[in-house]
Amino acid sequence: MPRKIRELIAVLESHGFVDRGGKGSYRNFTHPRVNRPVTLSGRLGQDAKKYQEKAVEAAISEAKQ
Repeated sequence: MPRKIRELIAVLESHGFVDRGGKGSYRNFTHPRVNRPVTLSGRLGQDAKKYQEKAVEAAISEAKQ
């Protein structure tokens, strides 16, 4: 079962990512050690898409290095 957008946001914030805002339902998260922002779109209660979950996992692994 896919995670919710709110769960992905909580995971990003727990690893030190900061929400830089966005337009509409888009949110951009940045981290000092990650080259580009992670963009999540959708309402908080919606299921996350597979590409969004992969982007979050990749950004977290890059931030840990």
